[in-house]
This record gives sequence, C-alpha cells and structure tokens, in this order.
Amino acid sequence: QVQLVESGGGVVQAGGSLRLSCVASGRTISPYVMGWFRQAPGKEREFVTGINWSGDNTRYADSVKGRFTISRDNTKNTVYLQMSSLKPADTAVYYCAGTYRTELTTTMYHYWGQGTQVTVSS
Repeated sequence: QVQLVESGGGVVQAGGSLRLSCVASGRTISPYVMGWFRQAPGKEREFVTGINWSGDNTRYADSVKGRFTISRDNTKNTVYLQMSSLKPADTAVYYCAGTYRTELTTTMYHYWGQGTQVTVSS
C-alpha cells in the first residue's frame, strides 16, 4: 500500500509561482508513472501532468503547458510540481496520484494523496 502526502499549496497572486511536493511511503514509486490532477469547485477532477519512471518523458494538459513542470526524485520517493505564471483559473485542490502502470499515456491511477489547496488571487 502506497501513501501519498502533498504539500506546498497556499495562496498566491496571479503571475506568481508555487512548488508542490508529493512524498510517497510504503513502497517505491520508481518503476511507475506518477501524475498530478486538480479539482476546482463545482468541476470534475482533471488531469494536469504525468511523468514516466525516469523523469525524461512527461505530458501536460494544454491549459498548463509552458507554465507547469513536473519532476521526480526517485531517491527521495518524491514527485514535484513547479507552477509558474499562475492564473485564477488554476485555483483548485491539487492531487498527487500514482499508478502501477509504466506507460505515460495511462489513464488508470491506483492511489491518491489527500490533496493540497492552491488559490490564485487576481
């Protein structure tokens, strides 16, 4: 059983930056794809970004391309999300997610963190 704990959320002004962290425990995440999702009030949870096991292949939702960067440190069992040029539309609860799949295109995520709130003020 893998547990994920996110941190780094908060309130930031539009145009600002935040860095989210996701620490995994209970099992190594190194062979598997990891991702970030978000859910805004009144909306469904949506995919934000994913990263393959080595960190050399990533994919992003169109809405965050060029502004967000996902990375991972397998020695620390940790995944990061660097968010820049933040917009009010980025306001949401951000969830770290993991899968036992290895293909980056997977839509099947098996375990989730509790989420961290990101609020972008205008």
